[in-house]
Amino acid sequence: MEKGTLREDYMHGSIFVLLKRFIESTYNYSTWINLLEVTGIPRNTYDVREMYPTQELLDIVHAAAIRDGVTANELLEQYGEFLVPDLLLVYKKYVQPEWRTYELLLHTEASMHGAVRQTDNRANPPLLLVTKKGSRQLIVDYHSKRKMAGMAVGIIKGIAKYFNESDIVQVKRLTPVDEERVQIQVDFLDR
Repeated sequence: MEKGTLREDYMHGSIFVLLKRFIESTYNYSTWINLLEVTGIPRNTYDVREMYPTQELLDIVHAAAIRDGVTANELLEQYGEFLVPDLLLVYKKYVQPEWRTYELLLHTEASMHGAVRQTDNRANPPLLLVTKKGSRQLIVDYHSKRKMAGMAVGIIKGIAKYFNESDIVQVKRLTPVDEERVQIQVDFLDR
């Protein structure tokens, strides 16, 4: 994930609002303000109904990663995991009650990403192609010019945690995480 690569791309404000909440809950409000100052971003709040430059999110993530001595993708993974309870609350009507990690991953593109696109035609979540490899393995093919597959890895781990399946779900990247297309293998040890 290179700085300065997505100058014309925009993301939904909810992703920024949740990033702020993640930073504040992981650190504190002062850290959020400091990250905005370091990156030169002139606003300190975001509106869930608006769209904002993706580059702002990447700049904040890079600054936070440098602050913590981790890679941007590691921080995105933490953030992705943090997002899950809020995402599942917002999109719960698209999730069948009997679904767990396996089923939710299989249906994310059609149900949740489809709902995102229908709710706001400006939103453009990554394309996720999920392939069954039997009842114990899924291959998630992430496609996005944003190169933020670290967030997808975190979301997968967060879904497993949400359903109390962290002990039986293993997530492994098969390709480099900072590409436009990333393959993620998800193994289910107890299916």
